[in-house]
Amino acid sequence: MSELTTKKEALEYHAMGRPGKIEVVPTKSCLTQIDLSLAYSPGVAEPCREIAKDVSKVYDYTAKGNLVAVISDGTAVLGLGNIGPEASKPVMEGKGVLFKRFADIDVFDIELGTTDVDEIVMTVKNLEPTLAGVNLEDISAPRCFEIENRLKEIMDIPVFHDDQHGTALITGASLINACEIAGKKLEEIRLVVNGAGASAIACANFAVSLGVKHEHVLMCDSKGVLSKSRTNLNEFKMKYAADTDCVTLADAMVGADVFYGLSVGNVVSPEMLLTMADSPIVFAMANPDPEIPYPDAVAARDDVIMATGRSDYPNQCNNVLGFPFIFRGALDVRATTINTEMLHAAAYALADLAKDPVPDVVAHAYGHDTLDYGREYFIPKALDHRVIRRVATAVAKAAMDTGVARKTIELATYERELGERMGEERGLMSKVVARARRTESKIVYPEGEEDRIVIAANAVIKERIARPVLIGNAEKIAAKAKEHDIDLNDIEIIDPATSDLTQRYANELWDARRHRQLSKEEAAEKILDPMYFASVMTRLGDADGLVCGVTRKVRGTMPTLLKVLPLQKGVRRACGMTIVFSSKGPLFLTDTSVTIDPTAEDLAEFAILAAKEVRHFGMEPVVAMISFSSYGGTPHPRSEKMRRAVEIARKRDPELLVDGEMRLDAALDPAVAASYPDSILGGKRANILVFSDLDSANNAFNMARLVGDSAVVGPIMMGLEKPAHMLQPHSAGVSDVVHMTAIACLDSDLAKAEAKAVLV
Repeated sequence: MSELTTKKEALEYHAMGRPGKIEVVPTKSCLTQIDLSLAYSPGVAEPCREIAKDVSKVYDYTAKGNLVAVISDGTAVLGLGNIGPEASKPVMEGKGVLFKRFADIDVFDIELGTTDVDEIVMTVKNLEPTLAGVNLEDISAPRCFEIENRLKEIMDIPVFHDDQHGTALITGASLINACEIAGKKLEEIRLVVNGAGASAIACANFAVSLGVKHEHVLMCDSKGVLSKSRTNLNEFKMKYAADTDCVTLADAMVGADVFYGLSVGNVVSPEMLLTMADSPIVFAMANPDPEIPYPDAVAARDDVIMATGRSDYPNQCNNVLGFPFIFRGALDVRATTINTEMLHAAAYALADLAKDPVPDVVAHAYGHDTLDYGREYFIPKALDHRVIRRVATAVAKAAMDTGVARKTIELATYERELGERMGEERGLMSKVVARARRTESKIVYPEGEEDRIVIAANAVIKERIARPVLIGNAEKIAAKAKEHDIDLNDIEIIDPATSDLTQRYANELWDARRHRQLSKEEAAEKILDPMYFASVMTRLGDADGLVCGVTRKVRGTMPTLLKVLPLQKGVRRACGMTIVFSSKGPLFLTDTSVTIDPTAEDLAEFAILAAKEVRHFGMEPVVAMISFSSYGGTPHPRSEKMRRAVEIARKRDPELLVDGEMRLDAALDPAVAASYPDSILGGKRANILVFSDLDSANNAFNMARLVGDSAVVGPIMMGLEKPAHMLQPHSAGVSDVVHMTAIACLDSDLAKAEAKAVLV
């Protein structure tokens, strides 16, 4: 089990709601008899006739052009081995999620009930009319080599075994830059590869294709160096059987320039590293435990240039940098294959991208102020939004240049469209979580006795997002932790009934509320309520932020927060913002929790507060004041209020792009907005939606959540001095708590920076 999750949490994630991680949804309207007659009989006959006359029309009238099959027989699944096709299905579904998330490619995962090479080849070949590409996955060696080679010979669409070529591609891109940093030439380096399975052999092959000399490669398996004196090697290992006296991995490492680890953890010692050449390049890619731990390697050699397969160390060799974008480029030119030239183009595109200045939003997402090309950054980050534009475009160009493309595209336009299709905001929460790690914030949870909170606190610790504080009875929390097999050693627990802090917090509460006739006795009673205790803890700075709401509705938690936590200087009224993760990117809705009927001045302030939050997330805010009419179409006091709010917001923040009043379709569809001559959105889609009242805002996000089936996080409280955020009790899961914790960490960091600026 991973360090980041518990068994129960992982099983619940895959089982909750609709089991699994994927579904198939229609892309056309199917609501009426007319729709059905177009989708099926008799209307469907027309595209059938066109395709029958010209089979290439299948790309025009069906989803084939964006459809990849992820195919496995379950014989080499992760580190689990031969667990069978059914047990491999969660992994294959996960691969489909990555294809969709990173490159907007649709996937059918297909688990085959045979391990016979001939049967697999014939089955996949027979699927060709359905697919635009095939991604082979987790098929054991040496069968995987034969299966891929035979399919590539007989199929007219790309066939790609990611365990081989995906790993090889990322490792190759890393090698190009690592050698440059070390001052080494590819044709001169000595390469040691530990592991002789599909990934290892493919990585060695790709290194040779980049310029490494075959005779400079020593490969080891579990029995030692592959040498010509051994008699137990299959045909694929024999390719790397060397005429050498080296027997062990330690022998092979002496004087080596580069080490590829594609084996198991902890097989390389610091002493072995000391025998390597100057500026040794070490790619220890076993997961979760590298062949040598990163801290041990850098302690042994201060000149080491290192990469691993882990995200918590520099230079992660992650396959997700490759396969989604290789297929994206190949599909968009309708390539017949993925050839070596396309893989080289992808590798050099990644290598070149690492040398470009890294946008702040990418650096911040990984907890860095900056990322500069060098020993600790020579391969792009997985969440870098520029990767799809660079890699997919390079692959498409190589396919056209080498004659395997059946469609010609204009590359500059294509690169721009990729950026619009897969913008940086699609990875918002991943970036927020990564940035939260560097804040070292302490976040308090007043509902500390709840299962979801205990599990979430464990995840927060494991992912190094924050230092959680659970408020509640220690025995009850311990019982919950035991039930979920959670170690509480790193989680602080405070019981208001027994804490040394309780009296001080009661005094603070009385001092804050005595102007409202709160007595000391009442304060002493209220402070025993975990909500009050946690709020005062946050007010005093003993915690950096607060997350609540898994047991109490927003209207049950919000009054306490507003009574205890002061407003930011210059803010008239706090408000709540809810994030809706739509298929086209996140939408920020406000005010979703506080003011029932806000004034124009309130709405302008809400827009400015939301814009500040969105900027802090690393996105450009585009604000739409939502009404039932657009640009004066229907004169009414409510629409006039929204027009007035736009004027006030523009006056207070002249740099803010804010427009309205406008209907929702004009806010979210640039084509509709363009039909209004008064629109100033300039083709941009609004991402901050400010509603005229609480009724509209609440109905909007609940409709998006329930009918649109969009994930929702919030409400995020804005305008308070300290972050105190709430969740929806009926729908909030563990991941929602973790995400809101990360947002609270970022808001705490922003609040501290603003407070420091005021002092200066």
